[in-house]
Amino acid sequence: MISSVRGEILSIGLDHVVIEVGGVGFAVQATPATLATLRRGEEAMLHTALVVREDSLTLFGFADADARGLFGLLQTVSGIGPRLALATLAVLDPDKLRSALVEGNITVLTQVPGIGRKGAERLTLELRDKVTALAGPTDGSPVVTAPGVLRGEVVEALAGLGFPAKQAEVAVDKVLGEGDGHTTSSVLRAALATLGRKR
Repeated sequence: MISSVRGEILSIGLDHVVIEVGGVGFAVQATPATLATLRRGEEAMLHTALVVREDSLTLFGFADADARGLFGLLQTVSGIGPRLALATLAVLDPDKLRSALVEGNITVLTQVPGIGRKGAERLTLELRDKVTALAGPTDGSPVVTAPGVLRGEVVEALAGLGFPAKQAEVAVDKVLGEGDGHTTSSVLRAALATLGRKR
């Protein structure tokens, strides 16, 4: 997967930007808010998600890894494809979207074109617990994106290995609380060691 692109901005369209990387121009779909921060001729770096379809390869770009994480999470819900996920992030910034999902705020979610009441209810039902795994601190301090996304990835991996979600969250939080400079693999190893001792 292409997880980021960095290079000179060749052109900016209504819904995409073309970034030159190693002599190749990549068309990257992005929200209006992200596109507004870019300038033609300047260098930029975008976090990206590559969506593969039978008839296309599409890159979606985001200003930070938090937005990219939510983009991927939204698509785990039935009926939400990449276009609708991007539209959701165009209407609601990551913090507002996360709050709406956690609080079950249907009114806010139905502001997104293409999401009706039933779709909004399904989003809150399926993502309420998952979205908190992507969240950073909730005490008003700045959201540190990387650890939040890292936490979500490792908890998901542990759940995939058969550990209860709550147990996995406790183990990951313990590891993340013991210092900085973590990588996904190092946190996963340490959390597995913690959970192994409990068994």
